[in-house]
Amino acid sequence: MICSTLNLHKPSRRVRYRLRKPALCLALSVALLDGCRVGPTYNKPPAVGLAPEFKELGPASFKETDGWKAAQPGDQSLRGKWWESFIDLRLNALEEQINPSNQTLQTAEDDFRAARASIGLYRANEAPTLSVGPGVGALRDSANQPYFNAANANNGVGNFLLPLDLSYEVDLWGRIRRSVTAAKERAQASDADLENVRLSLHAELAIDYFNLRADDAQKKLLDDTVAAYTQALQLTQDRYNGGASPLSDVTQARAQLHTAEVQDSDVTIQRARYEHAIAVLTGQAPATLTLAPEPVTVNSPAIPAIISALPSQLLERRPDIASSERRMAAANEQIGIARAAFYPSLNLSAQVGLRGTSLVKLFSLPSRFFAVGPVLNQTLYDHGRRRAGSDIALAQYDATVANYRQTTLTAFQQVEDSLAALRVLEIEAEQQRASTEAAQQSLDLFRTRYEGGVDTYLQVVTSQTTALQNQRNDIEIIRRRLEASILLIKALGGGWTTAQLPKL
Repeated sequence: MICSTLNLHKPSRRVRYRLRKPALCLALSVALLDGCRVGPTYNKPPAVGLAPEFKELGPASFKETDGWKAAQPGDQSLRGKWWESFIDLRLNALEEQINPSNQTLQTAEDDFRAARASIGLYRANEAPTLSVGPGVGALRDSANQPYFNAANANNGVGNFLLPLDLSYEVDLWGRIRRSVTAAKERAQASDADLENVRLSLHAELAIDYFNLRADDAQKKLLDDTVAAYTQALQLTQDRYNGGASPLSDVTQARAQLHTAEVQDSDVTIQRARYEHAIAVLTGQAPATLTLAPEPVTVNSPAIPAIISALPSQLLERRPDIASSERRMAAANEQIGIARAAFYPSLNLSAQVGLRGTSLVKLFSLPSRFFAVGPVLNQTLYDHGRRRAGSDIALAQYDATVANYRQTTLTAFQQVEDSLAALRVLEIEAEQQRASTEAAQQSLDLFRTRYEGGVDTYLQVVTSQTTALQNQRNDIEIIRRRLEASILLIKALGGGWTTAQLPKL
């Protein structure tokens, strides 16, 4: 700290000395009580792989609508309840059950509570420690012990003690202050971990929910297909009975029907697994949750946020990146704590109390006692223990820097992957739609030609298989687009920012 004063008249040398002496005493007192701080000052290292913008710009539909645009104040930013953008009331109701009921989230909340409480544990070292230890005892010396003057023998004396002890470590080199700061930063990292778990659970629930709804759509398609194949089997049976078709047409129609029934049953297994997973995510036993079949009807929402959410801004949006950065800051404090061990420590201790040979004399004035004084400790030789501790702290800090940069690179990758998936899946959906229409036209044509006796039933079976596969692909692409939208929202932090970290 630099101070300046304005002197209208230059004082004499003796006066300057008198003015300087209290200032020196005050500065010395402040130094003893507050101390200085050894070790490096924390500066967040730059992230690696920081590009000026994302490579994948997302699907064209985002650019054509107001959904994908430069972020502006108002409604163009991701909200905490991002799942509401899918406009599915049942999904909204399930998502609301995660916060109060999910046990994995409860574990993360408990970890944060413990990390926050640890701040008080380290902060307690900033204040003196007071303790009291009353005691009662009796002592009688043996007259027969070696080298003992028998004239001093007695029949025993009582000893009543009521002491009050005070101890205080002066934080000369910032060890205690750095410990408190590191505890705060670890608590902030734990809070970011909590938000990352929360985001992951909400995203996992949304993905499982739309997988289940996609299976409902597959189930409805296969149920309709089984009904259509049953009618086709009846048609070939009637034609065979009338002598218009060979028996092979009947067997082919029957095989086609049974294949569709197998696919129908298999979808039921997958749906049950998703329903059970949703129950566990919402804190329920699988037996207590039943979701009525409802084929997926929603499309991928316009993602409200972020072509202006440049990679540099992503560092503020992801809770896992924030967690890595806070642990990096805490590791930096550990370097200062390790270096403080090279300097002497100053401890102030005091003891006051009463001591007497009986309760009657205990509270008399002559029974009082006290002891007070500072102790300065300096380790002279420890065979490299402190040096090793400092090296460990430096290595651990370097590891947190590498972890922070790797987490950042992974975040960039996840955003790019989701953007590429949405862009390509939009094109693929148009291609698949055209393929499905062509397959349906082909099926209608071959069915008409078979009924007219022009083609064999093998052509109908082949076109049925092709049409069904294309229809199932339509549903699968819808599911994949919904999943990619959810993963993009998760990769962008789900509306979370570092401004939500607690100020501890």
